[in-house]
Amino acid sequence: MVEFDQSVALRIAVPRGALFTETLDLLESVGIDTREVRENDRKLLFRDVGIITMRPSDVPTYVEAGAADIGITGKDVLAEQTERDVHELADLGYGRCTMIVASEAGADPVADALRRLGIVKIATKYPKIATEHFLATGRQAEIVEVKGSVELAPLAGLADAIVDLTATGTTLRENNLIIREEILVCTARLIANPVADRLKAGAIDALLAKIADTVEK
Repeated sequence: MVEFDQSVALRIAVPRGALFTETLDLLESVGIDTREVRENDRKLLFRDVGIITMRPSDVPTYVEAGAADIGITGKDVLAEQTERDVHELADLGYGRCTMIVASEAGADPVADALRRLGIVKIATKYPKIATEHFLATGRQAEIVEVKGSVELAPLAGLADAIVDLTATGTTLRENNLIIREEILVCTARLIANPVADRLKAGAIDALLAKIADTVEK
């Protein structure tokens, strides 16, 4: 495992997927050798360098349980899993996306549904975020949780609109969807297990200092 202070080893949960390469680049910049991680698509646990790789949505679970001392995941994951007892330590700045409400181009189906029925049907992979957004804006919404391509939902008549994460908007445009509202800007965040944040404070603070120096450059 990597050591940053007083020979204290840290185990780090690293997200596979969109944040993977930039996360490894960040870890490399603070002195962690990530060559083995980059060269093994199927291996998940790298004991020598203290890295565990997993889906971004699983990072808070592993960190909360203490299976990892610290981890990196998107703000969207943390906003959806507010029940997780983890400490958010830093905004790492990369992986920028926006959580949005989108619907088919033309007359706004959300406004139309609310006017006619008093309720709007929303498809999403983020039911908590969607529910809280519509409650906060005083609109009644039926939330339909989907696991696959959420863009299909309004096209097939499953929902009036979607709540989803977008980086470039390309997939939305390809499916004749337009952004109606922006909910939350999401970037990669560094989180810590609360116990590790106390017992390994020196090592974590040293890592944070290295990351801050790297991000500033």
